[in-house]
Amino acid sequence: MILLRTILLIALWAILAALAQWLLGNPMGWALMCAGLTVTLLARSARQQRVARWARNPETAPPAAAGPWDDILAPLYRYLRGQARQLTESRDAMQGMLAAAQALPDGAVTLNQDLQIDWCNRVARQHLGLRLPADRGSNLLNLVRAPEFIEYSRQEDWPEPILVRMAVGSQERLLMMQLTAYARDQRLLITRDVTQIEKLETTRRDFVANVSHELRTPLTVLTGFLETLREMPDEALTRDQRGQYLTMMHEQAQRMQAIVADLLTLSTLESSPNAEPHRVRMAALLQTARQQTEALSAGRHALTWQLDEGVDLLGAESELSSAISNLLTNAVRYTPEGGTITVRWERLPEGGARYSVQDTGIGIAARHIPRLTERFYRVDRGRSRAVGGTGLGLAITKHIAMRHDAELSIASEVGKGSTFSLLFPPDRVVESDAG
Repeated sequence: MILLRTILLIALWAILAALAQWLLGNPMGWALMCAGLTVTLLARSARQQRVARWARNPETAPPAAAGPWDDILAPLYRYLRGQARQLTESRDAMQGMLAAAQALPDGAVTLNQDLQIDWCNRVARQHLGLRLPADRGSNLLNLVRAPEFIEYSRQEDWPEPILVRMAVGSQERLLMMQLTAYARDQRLLITRDVTQIEKLETTRRDFVANVSHELRTPLTVLTGFLETLREMPDEALTRDQRGQYLTMMHEQAQRMQAIVADLLTLSTLESSPNAEPHRVRMAALLQTARQQTEALSAGRHALTWQLDEGVDLLGAESELSSAISNLLTNAVRYTPEGGTITVRWERLPEGGARYSVQDTGIGIAARHIPRLTERFYRVDRGRSRAVGGTGLGLAITKHIAMRHDAELSIASEVGKGSTFSLLFPPDRVVESDAG
């Protein structure tokens, strides 16, 4: 097309030159021919210069009226626009994949066949202590020195993951790690933190073992008495002995019943959603708890009550009643006869409220305090069983506190007594409407 246009243009100037020569004489034809070709050459040079300037920045629109260059620039510009659009789409897709990889809850590390690091996401940096771009190109085995992982990485394939215990900073993690091959001689390492799962599994095993142990003792006692009563003739036991055996059997059955009831309560607290908070009239609830505590103490302790009747809570009455009673029952059980128990319910200056039970009992060593709310944890197992505790009261109380956005605080000193407090935030505290 461009060649045809050029031929036609030269032919046009030749015709015009011949016409001028015929009309004006011989020199004018050649002069017109030269002038026309010169103008054409200058015009094309100007267009070529505009095209050259555009070529240095082809992302902009090509120059208008480029003459014969239009046939070249138009398809070239469309091609460049298409390539730019594809490049933008590819870049957006790549950014999306990188963002998705960064959002993964597991760690991901891309490696070459020599296990040199190419890229890793945020979770992998936390799991393995990697730093990018500083560690890019480094061999992974120089940074992850666990012997079991080094041996694992040298396998020909990796059908199963491996558990590796890693120390990153001051934290120790249990990681599930798996290598897999992809693309051409590339490797992908996936890491998953299973530390919490291991803790939960350990807790589950300990819980089953503790429940079995706690129930085995009363079951053993109960079974022993039943076997004795079944095998011995009626006349071998006096009425008083038989009555004593039945009483002890009843106590052990009640103990098992109390353990099962507390286990069901704890299970309900852990699995059920928080109840819709309602106004709990604390004055009435504390008065009921006071009557029960005085009956349990039976005059063996000096009980002091300092209760602000103008403060109520938003929460679940049955749960709060259980938490308050648990702390009072523990104080009565672990305070020797003649000791003092002080119960306070008060508003705090910042707007919250505090329920506290202070006793002059045996006290608790500091090393035991962090574990007191664990299920079945006891400072003195023999004494706990003697006073009739199930070992679940403080675990229940802690869960109730959490469900009410409260905090269970424990302060104690051996030989001087303990103070157990429930601290409620201001948004749970309301003025009493009792008139």
